[in-house]
Amino acid sequence: MSIISHNLFIEALNAYIDPIKPVDKAIITHAHADHAKPNHNNVLATEDTINIMKIRYGENCAKSFQSIKYNEKIYFNGIYITFFPAGHILGSAQILLEDKKNKILITGDYKTIQDDTAQSFELVQTETLITEATFGLPVFKHPKPEDEILKLLNSIQTFSEKPHIVGAYALGKSQRIISLLRKKGYNEVIYLHGAVDKITNYYIKKGIKLGQLKKVSKEDISNLKGKVIIAPPSAIKDKWVRKFSDARYCLASGWMIIKQRVKQNKIELPLVISDHADWLELTNTILKSNAKKVWITHGRSDALKYWCKTKEISAESLNLKGTD
Repeated sequence: MSIISHNLFIEALNAYIDPIKPVDKAIITHAHADHAKPNHNNVLATEDTINIMKIRYGENCAKSFQSIKYNEKIYFNGIYITFFPAGHILGSAQILLEDKKNKILITGDYKTIQDDTAQSFELVQTETLITEATFGLPVFKHPKPEDEILKLLNSIQTFSEKPHIVGAYALGKSQRIISLLRKKGYNEVIYLHGAVDKITNYYIKKGIKLGQLKKVSKEDISNLKGKVIIAPPSAIKDKWVRKFSDARYCLASGWMIIKQRVKQNKIELPLVISDHADWLELTNTILKSNAKKVWITHGRSDALKYWCKTKEISAESLNLKGTD
């Protein structure tokens, strides 16, 4: 019998992993809103995840918090719990559960490629792997993020009279875009939407170097030709963008590989930059983990199930409520 159920409930701990509704005990993989909800009684997570939850939801967003360090092993009611870096965003974690008969790893959202704004992914050996599959189709093979950032820099040169508004998630993706720009030698002030500014300040406090930044204000509007403004994707569809005349719209997402998505969002410059594992990362991680059994969640599972079958690995879909 497994120590974790198909809805990620651990009976011996009376705890859920990334529950979508308030529960007594929640083990949180990372601070994105689809994984980290407020109003749990007790939360176990990394220090960064807890701090970011408090920034987003308020200091008292859970009754009690317990932080755990990477590679620290804690024991409760017959089960060992260990967190390992997931490489997805700052503070993101994979969770290893062990008892006398089971060894189960929950990846949460992850990526294996280098990202200077997140702790680097750590490969973990396991018997059962519960993996995300956001980009679980062979068509999803992400290009090098450095090459995508060059597209943005070339566009800034070509359309030097236009402000470039880059849609990127406020947590994780925005800071990564800034970091990638800096690594390619872009030293201009980067302007931030208010939602991005708040989270970015936390990254800076954690010692992540992002260069000169400024929360965009009304006074800046007339001086943004050829400048970069980073905002949540939702802001690009909002009346907020109307204040920027003749702007060029960009969106940083793994979904930008799909042309229909680009058209739907009226994006002029799609940047295929993802904080999730692509098909090759997913399949390589499964192989290298030595897992004999794979549970698939948060994505399209059929192709990954079939691939596992060709490798003689048992696989099934979890189909968690509220995920896709």
